[in-house]
Amino acid sequence: MTSTTAAATTSYTTLDSPLGELLLVGEESSTAPGGTALTSLSIPPQRGAGTVQPHWRRDPRPFAEAVRQLRAYFAGELSCFELEFRTTGTEFQERVWRALDAVPYGTTTTYGRLAETLGVPRSDVRALGAAIGANPLLIVRPCHRVIGADGSMRGYAAGVVRKVELLTHEGALQPTLI
Repeated sequence: MTSTTAAATTSYTTLDSPLGELLLVGEESSTAPGGTALTSLSIPPQRGAGTVQPHWRRDPRPFAEAVRQLRAYFAGELSCFELEFRTTGTEFQERVWRALDAVPYGTTTTYGRLAETLGVPRSDVRALGAAIGANPLLIVRPCHRVIGADGSMRGYAAGVVRKVELLTHEGALQPTLI
C-alpha cells in the first residue's frame, strides 16, 4: 500500500458485501491503477462514514481493482490488499494508521501492544484509540484487528458485530454457535 498527495476529482461507488453495502471514495491520482487513489472505505451508516456529496461523480470504473480485491478478500482468496490510497490525518493519526498495516491477516494485537510498538506512553492510549477510530479505510487498513488486552471487542466504527465478523472471517476468532 502506498500513500500519495495531490487531489482532483472525487469519485465513488458502492459494493455489496457480507457486511452490508460498502462506500468507496477516491480522488484522481496519476500513479494509481485506474487513475484513482482510495481515500475512504466505509460501511454507512457507521460512525464517521463518508456521505456522498453533490459534486462527487458516481463511477465504478476507477475502483475496479479495489472491488476485485475486496471480493477476493471476502471469498477467502486474499489476505493482503495492494491498493493505492490517500489519507489525510494528523501526523500522529498517519503514524498509527501505518502501524495498522503491519498487523497480519488472521491475527490480532492489543491497544497496549500497538502503543508500545509506536512508543506511545500509556497515558496516551486513549489518543491511540481515537486515531484508530478515525481510520478512513475500514477493512483495507485493518483497525478491526486491534482488541482489548482482555480479548474483548472494543470499538469499531462499523460496529462491534462487524468487527467480530471480520476477525472470524480471517480466522483470528473461532465462530460461535448461538
